[in-house]
Amino acid sequence: MSEPARPDVSPQPEQQPDQAPAQAPARGVRALAGEEFSAAQAIGGVRGLVEAVLPGLVFVVAFVISTPNLVIPLVASVVSALVLVVARLVQRTPVTQALGGLLGIAIGVVWAWTSGEAENYYAGGLLVNAGYLVVLLGSILIRRPAVGYVVEALRAGLTPETVKAQAGRSADEEAKRDDEPSPFAALTAWRDDPAKMRTYAIATWLWVGLFALRLAVKTPLYFAGDIAWLGTFHLLLGVPLWALVLYLTWYVVRRPKVQSPA
Repeated sequence: MSEPARPDVSPQPEQQPDQAPAQAPARGVRALAGEEFSAAQAIGGVRGLVEAVLPGLVFVVAFVISTPNLVIPLVASVVSALVLVVARLVQRTPVTQALGGLLGIAIGVVWAWTSGEAENYYAGGLLVNAGYLVVLLGSILIRRPAVGYVVEALRAGLTPETVKAQAGRSADEEAKRDDEPSPFAALTAWRDDPAKMRTYAIATWLWVGLFALRLAVKTPLYFAGDIAWLGTFHLLLGVPLWALVLYLTWYVVRRPKVQSPA
């Protein structure tokens, strides 16, 4: 319904002190601790999607066009990643995500260049996925589901920035906070709650499934040297699948909403 044409001059109720303004959904893994979830915000919007997809897409397209020349797709991939970093530097926006993408591209390019095998462009990613799979599966087997540590740390405000701030406090500041509960206590307290243990185990299994699916699909293509399909599934099982699993994880671990009294 549209608003009435004339302005509403009726007095508005005063905002209560405990009514904090709604916060926008967080970006990346930090979205797991939010009250709301936005897939677009979690991946960094259109720009974040482009930064995650473009270098790999350029590599696949250039390789298909220039086969068997390996130099063109490798150079094109690096150039596209560098352009994304330079664009952020020019606009003076955070470059963390773009630099992370450039580092991943650089590792793949060096590996493929030195070996002369185009499939090694993806070898580093396969090893990283295998590493995550082993760590996450191991955390479940020893009853320390990794997602629990991540979510509880975020809810306690233990971001890299706050941890650095904690480490930089003076002795006087620490003395004043002696009677305050330590935010680090939340990292292990949840393990005494059977319901949270089950919840975080389920959430961790979601990520085990993500990395297992990537390896199951991409590893045979890697050994077959099928670059076109390997690159295609690298993109399909990349950001889209990551965003889906992140949402499912948020849905599983989110706190129940407290019903306001009538």
